[in-house]
Amino acid sequence: MNSTKNTARLAGVLYLVNAVTGFFSIVYVPSRLVVAGNAAATARNILASERLFRAGIVSELICAAEFIFVLWALYRLLGGVNKTHASLMVILGLVFVPIMLVNALNEIAALTLLGGADFPSVFDQPQREALAMLFLDLHRYGFVVGWILGLWLFPFGVLVFKSGFLPRILGVLLIAAGFGYLADSLTPLLLPSYENLVGRLAAIPLTLGEPAMILWLLIMGAKDQPLPAKAS
Repeated sequence: MNSTKNTARLAGVLYLVNAVTGFFSIVYVPSRLVVAGNAAATARNILASERLFRAGIVSELICAAEFIFVLWALYRLLGGVNKTHASLMVILGLVFVPIMLVNALNEIAALTLLGGADFPSVFDQPQREALAMLFLDLHRYGFVVGWILGLWLFPFGVLVFKSGFLPRILGVLLIAAGFGYLADSLTPLLLPSYENLVGRLAAIPLTLGEPAMILWLLIMGAKDQPLPAKAS
């Protein structure tokens, strides 16, 4: 019989895969290749490490698709606590998936521009590099827009807090991480001059909330008890 502990471990594994693919594609690859404000240097980096750039695109697509299974596992784990909150968690999380998939097209567009194969000769190399940089900036802002859906962590945190089989502090940390995502989403649009400062402050709950939850699910699981029977 499936148990809460087994479901928690499954959710932890899926959540870890999502975190690793997300970090690689959203943080690591851009930090290695994109030079802020320098289209020519960015173009040279991408063309010199094209496989890394392509791997980042694929990793981003895997991260988006795999997040569906993360939400499925979390719903199985926490649906018995409160189905309304669990449904809201899943809905808010699922909305982020198509945003992430469409956002990957910006990177594909940048790569197409820099490759130059069969591209209209009306654009010279500096113009293609500038256009590629524009698409990479749009890619970054795609996540700025998407982070608003960090709202999914609020019902997730409430469910963990009320579950009785997971530590309440994890629920508090998840809710704090939700506020971190909101700050990362709204500040660049409303107060761009404070983006770096708020980003550093938001990094604190973001590096505590979800990583702590992942580690707990993987290492400790949850208090073992039969899952509630599915509704017919």
